[in-house]
Amino acid sequence: MGQKQQQPNPDPLPEPKKRRRVGFSNIDAGVEANDCTKIYLVSRKEEVGTSDGFCISPVDLNSFFEEDGKIYGYQGLKITIWISSISFHAHADITFQGTSDGGKGITDLKSALEKIFGETLLENKNDFLQTFSTENNFISSAVSTGEKLQNKASNGHISHFNSNSEAASSDLEVVRMVVGNLAAGHLYSHLVPLVLLLVDGSNPIDVTDPSWELYLLIQKKMDQPEKPQHLLLGFTAVYRFYRYPQGSRLRLSQILVLPPYQHKGYGSYIVEVLSNVAISENVYDLTVEEPLDYFQHVRTCYDVKRLLAFDPAQSAVKSAVMRLKQGKLSKKTCVPRFLPPPDVVEDVRKTLKINKKQFLQCWEILIYLGLDPLEKHMEDYVTIISNRVKADILGKDSETVGKQVIDVPSVHDKEMSFVMFRSRNSKVGGVQMDEDQAKTQGEQLQQLVDERIEEVKLIAQKVSQKHV
Repeated sequence: MGQKQQQPNPDPLPEPKKRRRVGFSNIDAGVEANDCTKIYLVSRKEEVGTSDGFCISPVDLNSFFEEDGKIYGYQGLKITIWISSISFHAHADITFQGTSDGGKGITDLKSALEKIFGETLLENKNDFLQTFSTENNFISSAVSTGEKLQNKASNGHISHFNSNSEAASSDLEVVRMVVGNLAAGHLYSHLVPLVLLLVDGSNPIDVTDPSWELYLLIQKKMDQPEKPQHLLLGFTAVYRFYRYPQGSRLRLSQILVLPPYQHKGYGSYIVEVLSNVAISENVYDLTVEEPLDYFQHVRTCYDVKRLLAFDPAQSAVKSAVMRLKQGKLSKKTCVPRFLPPPDVVEDVRKTLKINKKQFLQCWEILIYLGLDPLEKHMEDYVTIISNRVKADILGKDSETVGKQVIDVPSVHDKEMSFVMFRSRNSKVGGVQMDEDQAKTQGEQLQQLVDERIEEVKLIAQKVSQKHV
C-alpha cells in the first residue's frame, strides 16, 4: 500500500510569535560598612596611605549607613579613613571598580561620612597632610586655657604607639576645661567622631552648657624642652549637677582612652583624678552614667583599693565576715542580705564620694577578700550572692505573690470597689509557672550568679595577692 498523501491546507496557520527573553539583573545585596572600611589613627603624614598607623578595630560603622547598615551600588568598594592624632582631622580614600543601581540606589558615601566626621573630614588629601604641620600645636593651644589638676611622672614607660622604643622623658597631666568657652567647644567638636565611633550609645554633649566639664589626659613629651609637644591620650566628659541647697554632684557621662593607649592604666588614672576632684571640692558624690562592663571593672578595682584602706568600711566587713562564718547559710530557708550598716554607707559617701549603688558592688568583693580560709566558706558566700541576685531580679515580682483582689459591695460605685489582701499561703494568687518555665528561670539566675562570682574573683586577684 502506498502512503496517503497529505493534502495542502488552503489557509495555513500563521507561525507563533517568538517570546522575548527578558534578562533580570542581579539584585544588589549590598555590603556592610564594617566589611569594606578600615580606620587608622596616624601621628605623621608619612603614615597616610600606608598601614603603618594604628588600626582602630572593631568599630561599628553599620549604624551610619542606611537602615540595614549596608552600602549599595558599588563593586569592589574599599574605604580607608585616616584620623590625625595631632589635630583629629580626617581624610577618606574611597576606591571602587564601578557603580550601578541594583534596585536600592547608590549610597551617598560623602554624606554618610560627614554624619560621622562633620567639618573635621577634609576631602582634599593635600589639605589633610598639611594639618600635621599647620595644626601641630592644636592640643597645646587648646589646653593652655584649661586648669591643670594633677601631674604624674611617667618615668619613661609611656611608649608612642608607632615606636618600638620607650619614649624619652615625659609627663602626664590632667587638664580641666569648662565647656561653654570657645576653646573647649572647638576641641570637643574635633573629638566627636571618636565619641560616635568608640563610645557605645553616646551622643555629643551640648558645648554651650557650662555645666559640662572636660578632663583631658595629656602626655607632655619633652624631647625638645623649649617646645614641648602635647599628645591627647584620653578624656572624659563630666556633668556637674546642682544639689540643694548649695552642693553639687558629678556624673561621668563619657570616657575614652584612645585605642593606642588602652590597657595601660590610663583609664584608672582618670578615675583617680576625678575621685580626687570630688573629694577636694566636697561634692555630694561621683556617679557614672550607664557604665560599660569594662569601665565598671576598672572603676570597681580602684574603689575596692580605697575601701580596703578605709577603717569604717573594714570594721563593718569584719563584722559581716564573722556572721557569715557562723553557720550553714545554704541550709537556711531565709538567708540574710549581709548589707553594710547605713551609717557606714553614709561615711563612704561623705569621705570617698562613692555612692550607695557602687559601694554595694564593692561590698561583696570586700567580704570575699575577708574570707579565710576561702574554701571553707565559699559555699555560704555563693549563697549570699545567689540570694542577692534573686532579690534584684525577682524582687519586684515576688512582692505580688500571695496578693488577691476581691470585689466588695459598695453603695458608692459597684464597679470600682475592691479589697486587696495577702494570703498567708503565698502560693494562693501567685503567678503559676509550669515546670519548664521554672527550670529556665532557675538556669538564667544561676548563670547570673556564676558570672558575678567570676567577676568578684577577677577583681579580688587584681587588688590583693591573697586570693591569686
